[in-house]
Amino acid sequence: MADGLVLALALLGVACLPVAVAAVVCADEIIDRAVCGFGDWRDRRRQHRTIARLDRTLTRGRRTPDIDSAALDHNERPTIEEIAADLRRLGRQRLTVGGRSRVWQHAVHQAYDERLRLASRALGIAEHLSRLEGVDLEIERVRIEGELQGAGLRLPTVVEQRNPRR
Repeated sequence: MADGLVLALALLGVACLPVAVAAVVCADEIIDRAVCGFGDWRDRRRQHRTIARLDRTLTRGRRTPDIDSAALDHNERPTIEEIAADLRRLGRQRLTVGGRSRVWQHAVHQAYDERLRLASRALGIAEHLSRLEGVDLEIERVRIEGELQGAGLRLPTVVEQRNPRR
């Protein structure tokens, strides 16, 4: 009887050995999948709780201090047409900075860069304006202007800005 039990355990061990080896070899992938699955589950659960809380708040008609239902409908971003008009206006001002103070010039450049950032975000173009300075910043401005024009945003070129009657 004891010999049969030992034989059964030995056969079971031999049969499970490939599974054990595969588990050891693939342990990092198994752990990664489990951790990612748990993170996804936690994010879905958090989203469901937030949606349920919003539903309860909006269906009861009462307001909580941390949720402003009027702000949900209000869009504070300017339209792409407004951004393009600002870029054209600021582009002209950038070229006519002669005789202006350095503070004014710097403010115009900052406003132009901010509008370039807004236009880039609106059209899904990557930009790195905030991390650059000097000549690199000017090169990035030219690159973004080209990308925006390629995306269909009409921006006047430097030649058009200097000679508007052509």
